[in-house]
Amino acid sequence: MNNIAVKTTAAKNTATLLITCPDSKGIVAAIADFLYQHNANILHADQHQDAENNLFLMRVEWDLAGFNLLPADFEQHFAEIAKRFSMEWQLKLSQKPLRVAIMVSQYDHCLADLLHRHKNGELVCDIPLIISNHKDTEALAKFYGVDFHYIEVKKDNKPEAEARQFALFDQYDIDLIVLARYMQILSPDFVARYPKQIINIHHSFLPAFIGARPYHRAFERGVKLIGATGHYVTEVLDEGPIIEQDIDRISHRDQVEDLIQKGRDLERIVLSKAVRWHIENRILLYANKTVIFD
Repeated sequence: MNNIAVKTTAAKNTATLLITCPDSKGIVAAIADFLYQHNANILHADQHQDAENNLFLMRVEWDLAGFNLLPADFEQHFAEIAKRFSMEWQLKLSQKPLRVAIMVSQYDHCLADLLHRHKNGELVCDIPLIISNHKDTEALAKFYGVDFHYIEVKKDNKPEAEARQFALFDQYDIDLIVLARYMQILSPDFVARYPKQIINIHHSFLPAFIGARPYHRAFERGVKLIGATGHYVTEVLDEGPIIEQDIDRISHRDQVEDLIQKGRDLERIVLSKAVRWHIENRILLYANKTVIFD
């Protein structure tokens, strides 16, 4: 751990179990009975069956008050059930909020929205770090009391710039990286270091208009709907698992500037939802897709 002082948003005292396994009878009963035997008060439970892939996916959250297993002992006691059903599982604790780094370039609308929602308690996480390849958002970071690091990125210094970014992620114990209109393509090494830990906002309704200047390309194509997409980052540009999308209708009267303005509203909403669902442990990934539990 580092000694950097950061704001921590209060979190409820719950545990969340995320499960992926081959679909079979008795899974829900086994989990419910296990939690009952250890005096768990289940708050939320949701499940999904994918018949095509013969998969069962589940999220169950319970109150830790009265639960008679310590988190450190959970794996030992749950091992028999996990082995019986060939489960891949994760246990998440609300008392350990994720530490989030935000990366941004010049456009600040998504950054401002995330910081505002965090301050108001809508995003229950810690945001100790903002990294940018421009200095435009330094004042905004200072206003919200978040450490700001300017790292210039050019074609001939990208490995060195990313090395400095990696060092900061380690220093601040970062769990999730959010690209809030960070207008740089991450290297394969960057993506490989943080699998399923990078969320990007793309300013189009993917898979349409992958890459740069999507609003200009949408205008040239004469589309009637524009959108925004929050997705996990993979090595293939703009093709990672999609978390959230939204759209807005436009007309022949709208110019490129109108598309950009309407799109910014979509980008803010979509990115904040994607980040919220991740930090609330509502997402399971498989086959380059996501399941978002209520």
